[in-house]
Amino acid sequence: MPVVNTLIDLLSYGCIALGLVFWFWGTWPLVGDRSVLYKLHSLSIADTLGSLSIVFGLLLKIPREWPLLLLAIFSLALWNTMLGYVLAYCASDLPAKERWGEAVEPFSSITSEPQTDQGDV
Repeated sequence: MPVVNTLIDLLSYGCIALGLVFWFWGTWPLVGDRSVLYKLHSLSIADTLGSLSIVFGLLLKIPREWPLLLLAIFSLALWNTMLGYVLAYCASDLPAKERWGEAVEPFSSITSEPQTDQGDV
């Protein structure tokens, strides 16, 4: 069993080290001259891969905590995917009418005059 434990420890440390490499690799483009959206895209992908790799390494290291670590993996994957979608949607050059598919004015129901029923007066 000591050989198996040593291999699991090495794999765990390798995943954690790979996660740290992804974190630094994603941070490096922030100092470049590219657009802000490119920088955010690079950072979010590398951060997601790095975090997932680190959590997977922790899962190998402390398997008794598997429910919490699997929840962290699913949360990271779901949250970062949705965040990327929202960033791409907000960064699109389309006007709001084309994005929503029909003419939608923000706060139109709040600013319009209230409807009164004249028949009961």
